Amino acid sequence: MNSGPEVAHNLSVAGDLLSEAAAAGAVLAVLPENFAIMGAKEADRLAVAETAGAGPIQEAISTLAQKLSLWIVAGTLPLKGESARRIAPASLVFDANGRQVARYDKIHLFDVDIPEKREIYRESATFEPGKEPIVVETPAGLLGLSVCYDIRFPELYRQLSARGAQLLAVPAAFTVPTGLAHWEVLLRARAVENLCYVLAAAQWGPHANGRETYGDAMIVDYWGRVLARQATGAGVVVAEVDTAAQAAVREGFPALKHRVF
Repeated sequence: MNSGPEVAHNLSVAGDLLSEAAAAGAVLAVLPENFAIMGAKEADRLAVAETAGAGPIQEAISTLAQKLSLWIVAGTLPLKGESARRIAPASLVFDANGRQVARYDKIHLFDVDIPEKREIYRESATFEPGKEPIVVETPAGLLGLSVCYDIRFPELYRQLSARGAQLLAVPAAFTVPTGLAHWEVLLRARAVENLCYVLAAAQWGPHANGRETYGDAMIVDYWGRVLARQATGAGVVVAEVDTAAQAAVREGFPALKHRVF
């Protein structure tokens, strides 16, 4: 997606793309980080933050999940935090009946200065970090939840695989410089290390705040093979998950059982 500052427009685009995914046979779909709003400034998210369990963004995704009979990982959306000045960057999972069945709050916040770019990010100024790794059972398999910057912290994914994860969701809004250097490498590394599928939904292109995201949405299998990708533009990436083949590889190549630390 290329989300902008208007929530209603972003939800309309998300609805069209989710419908396309469902028509292609998807049973599980992942939206990008910040799919509902990419504002001109950080405070824009505060203005549309919702109470957990209620609000137009959550209601829209719930309705779409039920209408399309589709499990949806709602990238991240802004939920009200404990402080009036900060929000929870929450990744919510809705089942095919429109029920919210899981919530993961982004643990690792993006507080960095981009090398050779005049870009400074301080997510901790407006975000409250999560604390708990989350795995949820879906029709496609056991899904471990994560968000964007989390991908740089392999210990989180070890926690998820130890809890049985077969798939890993990585909704993201990667910067262009870091995306060019590290995006595919990190996704494929997490897939190989944990013998997991990786579902990487991405923001792409220039946004209202003047910054640009990298894109390159892709699905990677448990052996590190890229099954499908869309490098640029808005669209849908679809692939089949074969958990039986995954289980056979995990049995014959039992690297996860060989962990010492």
